Amino acid sequence: MRIAGAGTFILAGLLLGVVNALVRPVLLLLTLPFTVLTLGLFVLVINAAMLGLVSVFLENFTLNGFPSAFWGALVVSLTSGLTSYLIGPTGSVDMMVVRSSKRRE
Repeated sequence: MRIAGAGTFILAGLLLGVVNALVRPVLLLLTLPFTVLTLGLFVLVINAAMLGLVSVFLENFTLNGFPSAFWGALVVSLTSGLTSYLIGPTGSVDMMVVRSSKRRE
């Protein structure tokens, strides 16, 4: 995988967001039997395909075959999962403050 420049990196991220919002749900629905048979691992192949689609649109973003797309999709999936875990289901970062009821003297 090669990304030439920070501008291409940002544009690739934005385009990946658009592709994931528009194309990925359709592909997930069409490949649902394969996803169920592989216990969800086929989703990584779909994510790799989304990275490949982004690389078709951007000339400064190139992939060196399926393995680099697969590993890139794995990194994107792990980052997305970690971010979703940290943000939480409400869509905001939750902070818990615990105050002791005992006063120090």
